[in-house]
Amino acid sequence: PGIYVCAKCGHELFSSHSKYEHSSPWPAFTETIHQDSVAKREERPGALKVTCGKCGNGLGHEFLNDGPKRGQSRF
Repeated sequence: PGIYVCAKCGHELFSSHSKYEHSSPWPAFTETIHQDSVAKREERPGALKVTCGKCGNGLGHEFLNDGPKRGQSRF
């Protein structure tokens, strides 16, 4: 429980309240903690490359419409 932060700069990224179980081996979240927590750019259709909104550290992807509820994304 708590706040997940960037390993490089400590910027707040995700709350444990938005974490959920997914078949992926990585933690999965439905939303960021702040609007500026992450920066995104399209990598391919349905997937955005996600970086820390403060320092640019690579965080993985946002998969559109792959969350636990219809229309939600998965980080």
